[in-house]
Amino acid sequence: MADYEQLLYEVSAQGVATITLNRPEQRNALSLTMLGELVDAVGRVRSDDAVRVLVLTGAGDRVFCAGADLGGFAADASLVEKHFANDLFLEYFRLLPRLGKPSICAANGHVLAGGLGLALSCDLLIAKQGISFGTPEINIGAFPYMIMAIIYRNVPRKKVNEMMLLGERIGAEQAVQFGLANKVVAGEEFDAAVTEWAEKLAAKSPVLMRLGHDAMYRQADMALDDALEFLRSQLSLTFSTEDLIEGVTAFFEKRDPQWKGR
Repeated sequence: MADYEQLLYEVSAQGVATITLNRPEQRNALSLTMLGELVDAVGRVRSDDAVRVLVLTGAGDRVFCAGADLGGFAADASLVEKHFANDLFLEYFRLLPRLGKPSICAANGHVLAGGLGLALSCDLLIAKQGISFGTPEINIGAFPYMIMAIIYRNVPRKKVNEMMLLGERIGAEQAVQFGLANKVVAGEEFDAAVTEWAEKLAAKSPVLMRLGHDAMYRQADMALDDALEFLRSQLSLTFSTEDLIEGVTAFFEKRDPQWKGR
């Protein structure tokens, strides 16, 4: 287990790395220290070949993350210092699509403001029944600038407009309906549901997961012809892997594949 001041970091025997935002008394608000540690921890996941999947969650059971630590970000600092401090948000948002491994947000509490950006940056999101999602920044005289691009890439435009302009919350079931979450799970079944998905993902071929994960994000903003050519090249690259041969062979032999990761 790595030593962090405001995070918990643990890797299971199955290759599941769990990062826990660990400021429950402050509703897991994002301080500059936590953001720096989060970027470091995600980088650790990316570079550790023993890790197959990332799970991001929050300490406690009330709030996954309430967004930026308003006390810290409102502190007496120059405008340019505050501007550069926001680089940590950008680093996180850039790292997740380049992780090369699948990620799950285990939203075990309310997902608010900047916390929504953290959550939606993950590939999959499992929500605990009874939690809410929202961008309440407008209610305190701010706006969700740092997470706007992330939200618009996950949720229909009119719904995003409603969330940001009214500053109201939506429930977990609505979050699934509008594309913020994959599914809602009752509290007593939540941990087991997260573990089930994480271990299923961890059991896939790491090399094919990396190729596919990279392609998912890289093609998203390409013009159609460029995307098709890029994806064809990725398919050809996949044909060169031993894991593709193993996967097809195992399918016809009706057995579980033994991935080599190459």
